[in-house]
Amino acid sequence: MTTSGLDSKLAELARQYDDVAAQLTTPEVHADPAQLRTLGREMARLEPVVEAFRELNEVRDQLVGARQMRDSETDEEIRAMARDEIDALEARETALVDDLRVSLLPRDPNDDRNVIVEIRAGAGGEEAALFASELLRMYSRYAQEHKFGTDLMTVNETGIGGIKEAILEVVGDGAYSRLKFEGGVHRVQRVPSTESSGRIHTSTATVIVMPEADEVEIQIDEERDLRIDVKRSSGPGGQSVNTTDSAVRITHIPSGLVVEIQDEKSQHKNKAKAMSVLRSRLYDLELAKQRERDSATRRTMVQAGDRSEKIRTYNFPDNRVTDHRIGTTIHNVPGVLEGQLDPLIDALVMADQADRLSHLTETDDGPASGAPVKP
Repeated sequence: MTTSGLDSKLAELARQYDDVAAQLTTPEVHADPAQLRTLGREMARLEPVVEAFRELNEVRDQLVGARQMRDSETDEEIRAMARDEIDALEARETALVDDLRVSLLPRDPNDDRNVIVEIRAGAGGEEAALFASELLRMYSRYAQEHKFGTDLMTVNETGIGGIKEAILEVVGDGAYSRLKFEGGVHRVQRVPSTESSGRIHTSTATVIVMPEADEVEIQIDEERDLRIDVKRSSGPGGQSVNTTDSAVRITHIPSGLVVEIQDEKSQHKNKAKAMSVLRSRLYDLELAKQRERDSATRRTMVQAGDRSEKIRTYNFPDNRVTDHRIGTTIHNVPGVLEGQLDPLIDALVMADQADRLSHLTETDDGPASGAPVKP
């Protein structure tokens, strides 16, 4: 986006902000709590962008004065002071323009949602199951560090510390925005504890990240679309872990999707969790179809959407974690597996922003609704 295009969009947002501020002073709005809340939220979204735009205009005005001083003054000391001021003001102008360009990127409407994270052991047998268990712990610890709530909806254990599959719900504002780039194949390279010759093995686990959907968005006709089976819950090796038919297996007949939850003792709770996972899977399928239909939606380097794509390698011998989509490497495998994911996630977010900014032109419409907000 050119500077003139950016200024035009920001000027329009400033006019919207002033209009909302004026409406908030009227008796009619103060007498209508619903409208007051709506306009208040709108103002809160617009305010940081408009304040940054107004600061940008002030910086530009100061730059005009500083450049005039540099060009008109004969005193070399004053000219040197003007040059120093110009350097500082130009750096601030660049930073503000960069931030405002990011603020005009259309925001992912799912960013504030809760997340359903599915982790499945892949190639590598028991070593893959152990790695899947470590990934589950990694995301649980990451959520804990960011004050997100978690609910381990189901886990299929192998009996010696590994897992075949687990479904983790991460609850909190912005949970999806932080975890949405984690989907794909994760690969581990290390010497298994059972390997006597010291040979490095490679194993994989697949991570699927889905925004949590609600009943309004995904409506399911239970009588027509679902087959619901109940059975006794089982533990590792298939042994029964309780004496009631509490495990629930739901088959969505139109899509063929199957969800089984058995971790709760209550059949009703297991069914509710299974329905939540099923809705999220169906919502995720709809998002995938929408991306395919929408020619304007590009397949970016960090949002490939291909669950078979290898996205990250955890190399224990070299103490190296490499994200292959952006070429970022961190030499701290233990820390990353303890949930210290922010350096990787921040790099992915910045790469996504840079990729989208490179395709943002002066003819772009910007956000479709609401005020732009920083992703």
